[in-house]
Amino acid sequence: MKELRALEEEELYRKIGEIENDLLRERGIAAMGGAPPSPGRMRALRTNVARALTVLGERERAARAKSAAR
Repeated sequence: MKELRALEEEELYRKIGEIENDLLRERGIAAMGGAPPSPGRMRALRTNVARALTVLGERERAARAKSAAR
């Protein structure tokens, strides 16, 4: 989470895109009936996307709170 919070917003969106692309590839392998090389990787990728989206949500809420306080 520290690494994600250190990223700029644009970099965070880029990282989410990369992770979702990897997840799509893993899902494709599983859908074709192949065994993924690492079965826990899909879950880890989903978790990483959720973490990144949480960081974005925190930033958005903080920005709204800051503008509402003015």
